[in-house]
Amino acid sequence: MMEIDAKLVKELRDKTGAGIMDCKEALKEAEGDIEKAKEVLKKKGLSEAEDKRGRATKEGRVGSYIHGEGKIGVLIEVNCETDFVAKNDEFKELVKNLAMQVAASKPTAVRREELDQEAIEKEREIFKEKMREQGKPEKILDQIVDGMMEKRYYKKVCLLDQPYIRDTDMSVEEYIKSKIAKLGENIQVERFERFELGE
Repeated sequence: MMEIDAKLVKELRDKTGAGIMDCKEALKEAEGDIEKAKEVLKKKGLSEAEDKRGRATKEGRVGSYIHGEGKIGVLIEVNCETDFVAKNDEFKELVKNLAMQVAASKPTAVRREELDQEAIEKEREIFKEKMREQGKPEKILDQIVDGMMEKRYYKKVCLLDQPYIRDTDMSVEEYIKSKIAKLGENIQVERFERFELGE
């Protein structure tokens, strides 16, 4: 078993914010490779975040963000499990970043379950018609439309499905899960309201 250098542990910790022992274990598993160790920590964090998802979130905060000299405003409620985390600077930053996401990306719902079923069906029909016009075979239309809904509809209208504006390699949901892993509590976006002058 290779010995892990303390400098490497510190470097990984600075980059990820993970605990010392977690960094040590990840580096051992990745045989000292920092990039691989980051992946190990990410996977571990996401699976731990999944475990916390069912826990009650009765604390949290309402955040706001005003953009473009008062042209766009957002109010967002993000919940966590304890008052302690709600007062944490990292949690506050998460709330602010999510409010900025809503301002920039104009989602209409937090998650898919909140979308109007009629609107979803209407969108599916529009995509289906486009595919028919392109001469796609009827038997694979639903499959094609499923893919289009994922890429062009849900990623546009659902906050959790959207690419995170500060790191488009991850979705907003993955960004939140990374904070769940770091803060050790379930975190849920409860609701938001976006205001745009003249709308």
